[in-house]
Amino acid sequence: MPETAATAPDAEPFRSSIMQIEPQWIDYNGHLNMAYYNVMFDRAIDEFWLELGIGPVYKKERHGSTFTAECHVRYLREIHLGDPVQILVWLLAADDKRLHTFEEMRHGTEGWLSATSENMSLHMDMKARRVASFPPDIQQRIAGIARAHCALSRPEGIGRSVAMPSKR
Repeated sequence: MPETAATAPDAEPFRSSIMQIEPQWIDYNGHLNMAYYNVMFDRAIDEFWLELGIGPVYKKERHGSTFTAECHVRYLREIHLGDPVQILVWLLAADDKRLHTFEEMRHGTEGWLSATSENMSLHMDMKARRVASFPPDIQQRIAGIARAHCALSRPEGIGRSVAMPSKR
């Protein structure tokens, strides 16, 4: 869908294109290296940003972009070279300057869950290199998708933190 699309959002998570793991991303353990999970999550977010109207054309013409402020990845099941990958994205919340997203990396044909990533992104004025409000038309588009995604079941793992299990 083009960045200027104004169609009503679907009440389902965004689904990325099917992606392939590149051979150089496999580590000495024989699975996808942890750094490249983030590469794949980021590629899916780039696709989702097009749905929101904040992709490369937005940056070029309106001088806005997003920076990741926080990220929490959970590695749940190994994924290997040759496994197709699809990422589902939920827009959990948004305000005039921030986007809270949750992503699931799934095997592209079998559907099992490999990893999740929860993120807070900040809207940036790229001329000033400072956090800034989204323009009103973009805020409206984001709000529509956020409303649609709020109607969905929340995926397991949102709001998790890193900590040692407590002893009882």
